Amino acid sequence: MNTNYLENNYLTLVGKVTGEKRFSHEIYGERFYIFNLAIPRLSGNEDIIPITISERLIQEDTLQEGKKLMLKGQFRSYNSYENEKNRLILTVFAKDIMEVEEKEEENEMSLKDTITNEVVLIGYICKKPIYRQTPFGREISDVLLAVNRAYNKSDYIPCIAWGRNARFCQNLEVGAQVKVVGRVQSRTYEKKYEDGTSQTRVAYEVSIGSLEVIEEKEDEKQDEVETQEAV
Repeated sequence: MNTNYLENNYLTLVGKVTGEKRFSHEIYGERFYIFNLAIPRLSGNEDIIPITISERLIQEDTLQEGKKLMLKGQFRSYNSYENEKNRLILTVFAKDIMEVEEKEEENEMSLKDTITNEVVLIGYICKKPIYRQTPFGREISDVLLAVNRAYNKSDYIPCIAWGRNARFCQNLEVGAQVKVVGRVQSRTYEKKYEDGTSQTRVAYEVSIGSLEVIEEKEDEKQDEVETQEAV
């Protein structure tokens, strides 16, 4: 199947720079940095999302504290080995960034009209979704999505579904291809250790707004059959 990696994984975020940028890594002489983008929620809280950006997209005052930016890119993952343990690290990889001028009339607009936080993913269910209910009866499903990237790489993106989407997800089989539209969110949780101590950590995931199963087309199925017969 032909894969368009730009269509498989893309997002648009609008938020304000918070904190200082910090050096991440260097590849073939190109340096990359990480900074945090604060994106408002309807509840009045904020999602603080880590952004990885090339030095080639940064001008002198691009990442100034409090500056409002529109960012387009992809939600990516990579493995980090800490204390002989493998940990999945998530970040937004910036492909384009521009400054957004704040207008006085924005103060008069509803918060809903000014929030931009949307991510679209097309990938495969790589782990059986976990369905559960909170003590208050709210339905939740945890979904791990494998999204193909160029050069035979994949991003493993944790997603969370609610309500009827959660009930639907619990019946999805491993290997099913789905399209997810949602928003990138951050949340804190307590990591408990065997010695009784705990540590506050931040998790990043996609909160699913809509989800659809992508059915394999008949001509693609036929191509697979012909290939198998040829072998």
